[in-house]
Parts: sequence; structure tokens; C-alpha cells
Amino acid sequence: MELKSAGVEFEDGNLSRRKIHDLWPLDELNPKTARFPCCVVWTPLPIISWLTPYIGHVGICREDGAILDFAGSNFVNVDNFAYGAVAKFLQLDRKQCCFAGSLSSHMCRQSYQHAERGVAISWDDALNICAQKYQHKCYNLFTCNCHSFVADCLNRLAYGGHFRWNLLNLTVLILWKGRWVHRISIFKSFFPFAAVICIGVLMTGWAFLIGMASFSLLLICWFFLVSYCFKGDRCSTM
Repeated sequence: MELKSAGVEFEDGNLSRRKIHDLWPLDELNPKTARFPCCVVWTPLPIISWLTPYIGHVGICREDGAILDFAGSNFVNVDNFAYGAVAKFLQLDRKQCCFAGSLSSHMCRQSYQHAERGVAISWDDALNICAQKYQHKCYNLFTCNCHSFVADCLNRLAYGGHFRWNLLNLTVLILWKGRWVHRISIFKSFFPFAAVICIGVLMTGWAFLIGMASFSLLLICWFFLVSYCFKGDRCSTM
């Protein structure tokens, strides 16, 4: 089996270096068997996604395609995605990760900061370390949830050359670049929301839409504050 070389280029003054890391080829995506190698996956949440369709349950997949998701306090699901089948996915490029066994082997620009925050020697290693960490975390929908777990994995990988992943930019990434598994997935994700809107408008008029918009705005503002204004680990340990 051929190995692919992954490199991350970075500049230090006028110097430009390139580190090489060998990557095993990935298997094909297979939604029928729920195999999404190196993907971030998303599915709508009951009731919550009916009111705010941009909010759902997310997980991240190992190189063999098995899904890991933080589904509750002290519980990380493995290969059993909570809340149903995957509706949307985004396959990530391992070449944009920084795999480092030592400080000298870093491939990102912020090697010291990355080392302080925690590193991994492979994709699966990062996921396993984060899974062990979140098996001792309290789940909280507003501050420590499935998005926090996936963002923590991406930060350990320094995906994209940085470790600033959080609930908000992860949500935007999935919404903007994610691909739907099937057309039926689109229907299942948005039909309940459309039904709620129609029923609400029929029963209470346009005031319902104003209320829904206000609720969404409050949620977005809260997640912005949690992501960018509250520093430190927001997940408490049990």
C-alpha cells in the first residue's frame, strides 16, 4: 500500500521549511455503513433543530470512518452516532494537520503554543486523547457540548495551521462547506422547521417570526460570547 506524504509549509523570517509526514490512504466514504473517514459529521437534533435548523449534533470520524461524538456527561459514543444517521459531512484534509512527536517535528508556525496546548502524532491519536478527556467532562448544551469536543480535536491537530477552533467557527464551517448525504437528509433537516414556522404563523401571526428571529439572535450572541469572550476550559470535570 502506498504512503502519501503530507507537508505543511511555513515561514520563519526569510526561511521556508517543509516537514513531511506519511499518511495511510483512506477508505472510500460509505454512508450506508456510516463510514466517513476523517470527516466532521452533523445530524439535526430533535426539537432544538426544529426551532434553529443551524444547530445540530456533530461528531468527528477516525481514519477508519468510525464516528466519535460527545453525547452526554462522561460519555463519548464510538461508532454509534447519537440522534440518528449522518445528514451532512465534511471530509478534512490531513495535510492541513500538524502531527508532532517532539518540538522539533512541529509543522505549524506556532510550535511552542501548540506543544503547550497538547499535540498528537496522528489523526486517530488526537481523537483518542480527546475522547479520554471528555469521558470525564460534564455535558452542557450551552458551554460544553458535542461542538466543544470536535473543536478540541481540531485544536490538538492544529488543523488549518491554528488552534482557534470553537463552537461558532466549527458551526460555520459545517454549514458553509458541508455536503448533504442524500436529498432526503435535506428534507428531514428542514421539514420540521418549516412546519413549526407555518403552524406558528397561522396561530399567532407574524409576531411568531419576530419571536423566532429574536431567539436565534440571542443564541448566536451567547455562542459568540462563549467562543470569543470567555477564556479557559468551559467544560467542568466530574
